[in-house]
Amino acid sequence: MNKLIIALSSSVILALSLGNTVMADVGEDAYNSACASCHGAKGGTPILPTYPKLQGQNAAYTVKQIKDFQSGVRKDPTMNALVNLIIGKEQAVADYLAAQ
Repeated sequence: MNKLIIALSSSVILALSLGNTVMADVGEDAYNSACASCHGAKGGTPILPTYPKLQGQNAAYTVKQIKDFQSGVRKDPTMNALVNLIIGKEQAVADYLAAQ
């Protein structure tokens, strides 16, 4: 019985670890496809000084800004269009950036 519990616990830990890795990949992939060309690699090297550095930003703040651009509360023609490429992946992108 104890061996079964240990084996099951190890499987659960492995599954949780893989789930976190998959979510990190989703965030990185979504960021690279929609955001990196302006905000730079890992959000740390924007191509223009007027573009914000996103690297290390609080994830909740980043999600709110993305959602505000998606809803039109914040207005910028480029951002309003590009954030629609990451619908459903907002949290993954924000978590990816926060971890950089």
